Amino acid sequence: MAEPIISVSQLTQTIKQVIEESFLLSRVWIRGEISNFTRHSSGHLYFTLKDEGARLSCVMFKSQARLLRFKPADGMAIQVRGRLSVYEKLGQYQLYVEEMAETGQGDLHAAFERLKARLAAEGLFDADRKKPLPSLPQKIGLITSPTGAAVRDMIKILRRRRPNLDILIIPAQVQGDEAPASLVKALAEAGRFHNLDLVIIGRGGGSLEDLWAFNDERVARAIADFPLPIISAVGHETDFTIADFVSDLRAPTPSAAAELAVPEQASLQNNLIALRGRLLAGMNRKIQTCRRDWQRIMQSRVFQAPRAPLDRRRQEVDLLSEQMIRITRQHLLLERERSLRILGKLDSLSPLATLGRGYAIVRKADGTFVTRSEQVEAEEAVHVTLASGALHCKVTSTENFKLP
Repeated sequence: MAEPIISVSQLTQTIKQVIEESFLLSRVWIRGEISNFTRHSSGHLYFTLKDEGARLSCVMFKSQARLLRFKPADGMAIQVRGRLSVYEKLGQYQLYVEEMAETGQGDLHAAFERLKARLAAEGLFDADRKKPLPSLPQKIGLITSPTGAAVRDMIKILRRRRPNLDILIIPAQVQGDEAPASLVKALAEAGRFHNLDLVIIGRGGGSLEDLWAFNDERVARAIADFPLPIISAVGHETDFTIADFVSDLRAPTPSAAAELAVPEQASLQNNLIALRGRLLAGMNRKIQTCRRDWQRIMQSRVFQAPRAPLDRRRQEVDLLSEQMIRITRQHLLLERERSLRILGKLDSLSPLATLGRGYAIVRKADGTFVTRSEQVEAEEAVHVTLASGALHCKVTSTENFKLP
């Protein structure tokens, strides 16, 4: 007898019926840690409940979710009550959550907070350690999975913004136990390329476990010691990793990292056009100002009648020359009159003038002037100076008398 053949739908419905008819699975309390949490626009909550050995897909509809007194988030430790069933379209079993209670932080979230606090205390997140990004990079390195969607998105955006940009892909594992060592090795390889201007490290979105390699201490310290500016682009906008805090810049997504890394070429061209316009306008204003200054100078009197100032100066020189000559002549005349008066006084006091009136100068042989008769003796020779000529005489006698 041939074995029956059933469809996938029949098998799935059978499994669903078995699970739903189980009393144990119809109202069960389960504890675990939230991962891959999503709040749908409809208000429904979708997340994974996990522990160290397994994962369970969960959904909590809006009618129950609105009664929660806390906000569920990745890494949060909770306990939920619900019923287990099968979602036939995906062929997976999931828990339909009716109640949820918070029991604390999960192990991964607690480990994340401990490492974050320790590295912050060491100063690895300080703003003064951040290196500025180059304004116009020529070559960018991408450290990510070479087959993921993130690398394709980044290359597409980088090419669109800068078609002539050089892109170096440095492949690395971004998920799993081997990912931290792979990322550290990729950073070491990138550091040997001295012509790189900038590096982007990251991956696309995922659960907290999927992104955990970027919370590894080895990766964080390798990023902190990296010699070039580095952008961290891990997960979605709401995801934060240790790599985000230690990098020089955190981008919310890999696509945003590509946009932050390079300015758009069209924007650069528009800026250049605007700067060229400002430069030309400034040059025109300067030229107009110089032209007005030149016209004002050319219309000034010194250019209209350049000889007029010289003519005035010549007249002033002539007047000053005449004044100088007149003053000099007056001064000379005054000095001449003063000299004549002095000469007259000197002439009246001159011995020669006295001699001219009949007086004489008598000196002894030794040159002594004789002013009294008792200075000489009879037969002594004397020298007599007259107004004209001199006499050599011998005293025959002397006579003493006093003038009245």
